[in-house]
Amino acid sequence: MKNLNSNNRLKVLSRSVAFSRALCAVKKITAVIKGRQLAVAAIVATFSTVAIAAVLTPSFNILSAPVFARASFADPTDLQLTIRGLTNEVINVNNARETVMQQIVIAAGGNTGWHSHPGPVVVLIKSGQMSFYDENCTLRTYTAGQAFVDSGQGHVHIARNESQTENLELWATYFDVPPGGAFRIDAPNPVNCNFPVRTRVF
Repeated sequence: MKNLNSNNRLKVLSRSVAFSRALCAVKKITAVIKGRQLAVAAIVATFSTVAIAAVLTPSFNILSAPVFARASFADPTDLQLTIRGLTNEVINVNNARETVMQQIVIAAGGNTGWHSHPGPVVVLIKSGQMSFYDENCTLRTYTAGQAFVDSGQGHVHIARNESQTENLELWATYFDVPPGGAFRIDAPNPVNCNFPVRTRVF
């Protein structure tokens, strides 16, 4: 700058100021575009959430569903459950996360809605009879005094109390639940097993 005359200095300063203003304008335009992109993304996410919620199947006639306990294993714990039923199924859980215990009472004609669980679930039928349908509409019936294992890990199913007079009471122990997270993941009706959806009127 010391070799420039005053006119040249003025031109250089003017160009610098103009460049700075242009750079600020570009930044503002970029911010507006990003803001619009974020707004569009937020709108899409909202509509997607609403659309997904619209197809999920709510539970019906659940009288109570208290959670009695929730805890983490004191030491890293791997689980392996082998079910020798119609087919042999082996469920592996490495470094199981939280375990949750819940009691569920379903009134006559009620159901849990379609859902899955993050990890395996041990279910005990205390009273009544449960009709347990998987996403292929395969039915297993469990009665008082019986227990079974739901494999979880994305296995979509519905539990129904198809009695017209008796309540169904079950106790569930959920394994490998994310810390502080949900032990139930709602799901839409499978295409090939579509029960009528009924919702409770509050």
